[in-house]
Amino acid sequence: MRSLFIGILLLAVNMLNAQPLSQRLDALVNSDVLKTSEIGITVFDLTEGRSLYDYQSEKLYRPASIEKIITSVTTLARLTENYTFDTQLRYSGTIRQDTLFGNLYVIGGFDPLFSDEDLSHLADAIHGVGIRYIADTLAAEVSMMDSIYWGPGWSWDDTPASFQPYLSPLMLNQGCVDVTVIPQEPGTPPMVECYPRSTYYQVNNQAVSNDPDAGKLVITRNWLEHGNMITVSGNATKQTKSKLSVVSSQSFFMHALRERLEERGVGVATTDYLDCPTENDSIHLTPIITLSRPLREVLKEALKESNNLCAEAMYYHNAKNQFSKEGISSADGADAINTFMRGAIGMNPDNYNIVDGSGISLYNYVSPRLMVEYLKYAYYHRPVFLSLYDALPIAGVDGTLKGRMRGTPAANNVRAKTGSVRGVSSLAGYVKARNGHQLAFVIINQNIMQLRKARDLQDKICVELTK
Repeated sequence: MRSLFIGILLLAVNMLNAQPLSQRLDALVNSDVLKTSEIGITVFDLTEGRSLYDYQSEKLYRPASIEKIITSVTTLARLTENYTFDTQLRYSGTIRQDTLFGNLYVIGGFDPLFSDEDLSHLADAIHGVGIRYIADTLAAEVSMMDSIYWGPGWSWDDTPASFQPYLSPLMLNQGCVDVTVIPQEPGTPPMVECYPRSTYYQVNNQAVSNDPDAGKLVITRNWLEHGNMITVSGNATKQTKSKLSVVSSQSFFMHALRERLEERGVGVATTDYLDCPTENDSIHLTPIITLSRPLREVLKEALKESNNLCAEAMYYHNAKNQFSKEGISSADGADAINTFMRGAIGMNPDNYNIVDGSGISLYNYVSPRLMVEYLKYAYYHRPVFLSLYDALPIAGVDGTLKGRMRGTPAANNVRAKTGSVRGVSSLAGYVKARNGHQLAFVIINQNIMQLRKARDLQDKICVELTK
């Protein structure tokens, strides 16, 4: 009897798997999750070069962070993975008896991963060429970008969240301060540690260790006043970490650099924002050091961890490459994306709206069809695909997919970019089917209030694609 039951069960499973993919996906699309939301899906067999499934794939949706695929493919195709994001030190004038009579320029190249350790390298390099006093100006050269520090359609009340920092060609620790709260004896203030250390911001510790009456632990800053006072309040019961953006990333960078210089015995007369002299100015600039960040590092952080700043850096560098001018704007970034979309992807940018590189903006609108065209372009252009595929999160393994699809055929198989903003959950990438075919897929669920349900549906779709 037991063997008969097992046989019937296996027969039922085989019959279910024998259903055409379209029927299995239709059954999922008609689930209760979509009674109050919209979904667009497209699946393309890259091995055979044919469409396998489409459901509302031409409709427009807010993409959330899967827009980073558009930014990444464009960047890899145009700049290649050997491209670097450079921060440079150069000086004018001469060094006489340990004093620089001239300006020292810190030239920002929008390195989104520039760290406190990198800042120390700059300070060491200045000290290393024998400078002990800068008689003129320690100058921040930030002419690469315009002065608009957020993208169009970014929500003002997302400040001071770390996912929306103040954009600048000079970024230290992603324009943020890492705050760690460590409880002490009950009833006493917790320890508050901040990184990178600097007097650019202040800390107001109002929290209490292990006191239920103190209320919920809150770590914030006075962002409505455009201030950099970090306030910790409430009940600290366990070690808690938070990351807060600070106002004016370039000011934070330069303030911290001046502090690092003073620690090494290097004095500075004044700090200001100055453009580098050009060849027409007949002023010679002497290089000190260039710190370079490879595109592959920025790409992995943008895709694996869905780092918005890294995506924006690629977005602006695309525009810099196309327009070769100073004061690159968000609109220039959009023009660069649209040029590539029309010429290389073969889609009309007039039918879509892309205004940033990360997908934060409320103004972005794309279709699943458009997204899959970028995935197809990458697959059929091998150098682009190899870099993109390596940087995408792997289901059940790492990045933003680390905790998803475990114990299913999709685990360690699906490589895809996630996307999540209020009301939107999306997933786009690649999966290998049981027959060895490589598939590209895009799923965008809009007007969904419970992201967990949307992600569960996406995971089920991915499992079906493996079959």
